[in-house]
Amino acid sequence: MRYVILAIALCNGGCGVTLAETLDKQVVRLLDEGKYAEAEPLALQALAVSLKENGPDHTGTATSLNNLGSLYKTQGKYGLAEPLYKRSLAIREKVLGPDHTGTAASLNNLASLYVTQGKYDLAEPLNKRSLAIHEKVLGPDHASTATSLNNLASLYDTQGKYDLAEPLLKRSLAIHEKVLGPDHPSTATDLNNLASLYDTQGKYDLAEPLYKRSLAIREKVLGPDHPDTANSLGILAGLYDIQGKYDLAEPLFKRALAIHEKVLGPDHPSTATSLNNLGSLYNTQGKYDLAEPLLKRSLAIHEKVLGPDHPSTATDLNNLASLYNTQGKYDLAEPLLKQALAIDEKVLGPDHTTTATSLDNLASLYYNQGKYDLAEPLYKRSLAIREKVLGPDHASTILLRNNLARMKADREAAGK
Repeated sequence: MRYVILAIALCNGGCGVTLAETLDKQVVRLLDEGKYAEAEPLALQALAVSLKENGPDHTGTATSLNNLGSLYKTQGKYGLAEPLYKRSLAIREKVLGPDHTGTAASLNNLASLYVTQGKYDLAEPLNKRSLAIHEKVLGPDHASTATSLNNLASLYDTQGKYDLAEPLLKRSLAIHEKVLGPDHPSTATDLNNLASLYDTQGKYDLAEPLYKRSLAIREKVLGPDHPDTANSLGILAGLYDIQGKYDLAEPLFKRALAIHEKVLGPDHPSTATSLNNLGSLYNTQGKYDLAEPLLKRSLAIHEKVLGPDHPSTATDLNNLASLYNTQGKYDLAEPLLKQALAIDEKVLGPDHTTTATSLDNLASLYYNQGKYDLAEPLYKRSLAIREKVLGPDHASTILLRNNLARMKADREAAGK
């Protein structure tokens, strides 16, 4: 589900473009292009210039802080991003007031960081406060209110609180359809998010028409070669993939990859995602010779652009290891799984659900080899994380509990 980051341009003391504002615009452009190494020195320069031009408590400085925080968040440098987001929020609360839409934007962005880190208890009150500000200041039917509804719903979806997420997503969709129109890109985003909620619950018959409508909007309004169109193609392909409709999934994955390579370039993180998706499809089909080079290329891009310790790099390591595990190449899979787990523990923390997934993958490797004494503690640790973070009745918690029980039964049958 897509969590929308709110950007806000504030104009104080006249609207002549300053050097800091020019630099900030360049930073945003480079972030969109995935050129993070180029963006960082400009973001640091923009902040330094804004501090000199405007002082430490100016909204322009808050914008520069927010942009630098967003860069670090994208790079997985969460410890660097948090104080920047917090400082930006403090400035906007002080200068603009606690009920300003600029303050709401900062609340949303800090909440997004916490969601990424799995700190849901910290994110929820920020999302709720952002929503309350938008409803109070802009009204219940404003597009920004819809965005806040979407973001709170995204948090609930991540936690498996589908009954809380669905009405928020439906309300967001209704607002965007009413205010912006049925063919607006924001309406397409809401359709995707509602479809994703149904997809996650296995309600594929409800998800598919929403995904298709979202894709049609983006193709019509943004064009057939727009990155958002590519994202819709990849999401719809993923729905077909999970249902085993590989003949429908493959051409969509290929088209998404072609768009990303053409528009964003061969080394963009979105290109890596498309490579990973197509590679994973081939792995599922047993086309290992086609899957391996795609998964390796995705890994190489993420290591180059995002760094060796980024969660996306860890995801690629897990997926490449899955390819080797499926083929019984356990000696190749194990070091990759251990590296992925180490990254997730370091960057996301020991109690994150993504860390739990890495624990599952390593445990499955040992399970497949009959190394039950190594697999069991990993499964148990993963189960404890999921029960703590998602609750005992979440679908992934139940699935893991069943996997652990099955492994124990196999272990007893093997007399180990």
